[in-house]
Amino acid sequence: TLLLLFRFTMKRLFSTSHSTVDPKEMKKFQLLSHKWWDEEGEYSALHSMNDIRVPFIRDTLLSMRNHHQLGKPLSGLRILDVGCGGGLLSEPLGRLGASVTGIDPVEDNIRTADWHKSFDPILAKRVQYKSSSLEEIVEESVETFDVIVSSEVVEHVADLEMFIKCCYQVLKPEGSLFITTVNKTQLSYVLGIVVAEKIIGIVPEGTHEWEKFVPPEELQQLLESSGFSVKAVNGMLYNPLTGAWSWRESRSLIYAMHAVKCGRQGESGHVEPSPGTQHQEPSATAGTHL
Repeated sequence: TLLLLFRFTMKRLFSTSHSTVDPKEMKKFQLLSHKWWDEEGEYSALHSMNDIRVPFIRDTLLSMRNHHQLGKPLSGLRILDVGCGGGLLSEPLGRLGASVTGIDPVEDNIRTADWHKSFDPILAKRVQYKSSSLEEIVEESVETFDVIVSSEVVEHVADLEMFIKCCYQVLKPEGSLFITTVNKTQLSYVLGIVVAEKIIGIVPEGTHEWEKFVPPEELQQLLESSGFSVKAVNGMLYNPLTGAWSWRESRSLIYAMHAVKCGRQGESGHVEPSPGTQHQEPSATAGTHL
């Protein structure tokens, strides 16, 4: 009875009357859905971001596990890639042995992801895609996933608080949430929108709205009030001349955050990440072939 009541409550809470999906954002990505795997095109910066975000996720998860399988370090983990786009992050995580579910509300993105996955037989059983918003899978996926990754997504959602609560529901206790996003600073407006979109064009014009950028302090507060404990906040920097990403102490532009779901909501104590928290630079073996 309690389980039925819980499911009914969740269904009401995450009904289609309110959604994390912003229709305007969907339209933007719909127009670019066929370009996800052009490594020299509009998504080139996201391709090269894998050089640091994949090792960040992998090494953090390995530090929390007692053992792992050689060659498949993430084997046994169920990962949900929210806003997976064309599968740029889902595929490398699948190659590391994880069972990955990628969801995206844009159907054309999912078609592109499925098409690209079909070229690699290894991914056939490890990665699956579904055209869906996060709130649409909550009822069927309560405490299902060990890990959630959401890279360059939260700055596009319609309701960030609801998005975080959905993440909490589908994660197992002690599960990990990884987010990369853009800080809301004057520098991020100048470099992230004026320079990146309007001048040098490394990001499609109109991709971002500065008002929707999320400061790390605000995201951390939202996470901790929703039952998460924030473990790390690391600054990231993209060099458009070399096309390479690196870790930086400053979080004034882009940052990566790792949080862990506490056993029961309300248990999370405030965890203040140290300003210099850094993860290892990507090793020669960390790069994942796309």
